[in-house]
Amino acid sequence: MTQTITTQRNGQSPPIVAPKLKYCLYARKSTEAEDKQVLSIDSQIKEMLALAEKENLKIIDIKRESHSSKEVGQRKIFNEMIDEIRIGKYNAILTWAPDRLSRNAGDLGSIVDLIDQKLLIEIRTHGQRFTNNPNEKFLLMILGSQAKLENDNKAVNVKRGLKTRCEMGYRPGVAPTGYLNEKHVDKKCQCRIDPKRAPVIKQMFEKVANEQWSGRKLFRWLNEIEFKSKTGKPLVLGNIYLILRNPFYYGEFEFPVGSGNWYNGKHTPIIDKPLFDKVQTALSENFVPKTESKEFAFTKLIKCGYCGSGISADEKFKKLKDGGTNRHVYYFCTKARNIDCSNPAINEPSLIEELTNLMDKINLDELGVKSRIEQEIARFNKFRIGVLGHKKGNSNSEVDIRNYAKYLLKEGTLVEKRELLFFLKSKLVLKDRKIAIF
Repeated sequence: MTQTITTQRNGQSPPIVAPKLKYCLYARKSTEAEDKQVLSIDSQIKEMLALAEKENLKIIDIKRESHSSKEVGQRKIFNEMIDEIRIGKYNAILTWAPDRLSRNAGDLGSIVDLIDQKLLIEIRTHGQRFTNNPNEKFLLMILGSQAKLENDNKAVNVKRGLKTRCEMGYRPGVAPTGYLNEKHVDKKCQCRIDPKRAPVIKQMFEKVANEQWSGRKLFRWLNEIEFKSKTGKPLVLGNIYLILRNPFYYGEFEFPVGSGNWYNGKHTPIIDKPLFDKVQTALSENFVPKTESKEFAFTKLIKCGYCGSGISADEKFKKLKDGGTNRHVYYFCTKARNIDCSNPAINEPSLIEELTNLMDKINLDELGVKSRIEQEIARFNKFRIGVLGHKKGNSNSEVDIRNYAKYLLKEGTLVEKRELLFFLKSKLVLKDRKIAIF
């Protein structure tokens, strides 16, 4: 649509042609709580299309977005629209309300900057119109700032509300295993004892404190009795230790975790504090601190042939009669998927022997680093002929590649060994101290 503006000058009325408006219809539904009553995206689009038809507005594109606009630059569709305005795809925006465009100062500034550059001619909403007019831009900035103020106040109010709940003795969030959240609105953040799971949780603490059970023994026991969380899933080993170290079960909690802010809970404790302290002592006595980070050549590259868990490694040191020590590295199943996995461990020399034997059997196309090995072999041959004076021979390229791969497995650096196996196109599987590919 071309707009014609008429002015009086010396009795004449020369027409001034305004830029033709091309609109992008932008609809956004936020995830923020205060926006729950705002029209849905489809409803916004329906209303805006009706307005466009009534006002004869040309819609070039329709953009939908479901994302909070509190943070600057986090809306992918909004940023895409801004870039397309800059390249001239359209020069106007049609949206339900100003706060659909921005609830933060950064995005609002981008919009106003486009208006100042005359790249954005008009913003049309359900009941308002904003152009490159000082008063209209000022109103747009006020409405955008008001939305920003609402966001900031909401954050303050939420934090104050959570703190008040904690001071009342009610921990916000999902109740830990052994408790159930109250669903009534007037009992927000409150929880009650889970009659099905709380007795088992208490037994877990008692078995560790009185019978010196380990976490893995608890894990086996929970599997035997088919214990499930309220989501219907069995507890993994990490969950068990989190439960055993959670003070919520004797009546105290920290919120947020790591803040140092402790509160006395109004919920019914499952255990008493002396039992909790006794468990912490038992866990501390059985805890083996981790040594400095170790690197092994073949970890995270091989799967267990029995249970599909990863293959990890550790080192053992054996003292010799002469006072020295021998270092031995063993690879074994992590048992992450089956704690009772019976796959035996294998020492590193035997594993390397298995891998070198594999090099004779696999198709060379399996080696993702084949071209790099060929380049390395060619470079070595040039050195052998040019520097050492060896005669040029007819080498078998395939044999050279296989032998060089074996050499890397036996004598290469840790990085070279890992790189060779990392680029294998098939998966390596260890079962009964034998390596196979799948």
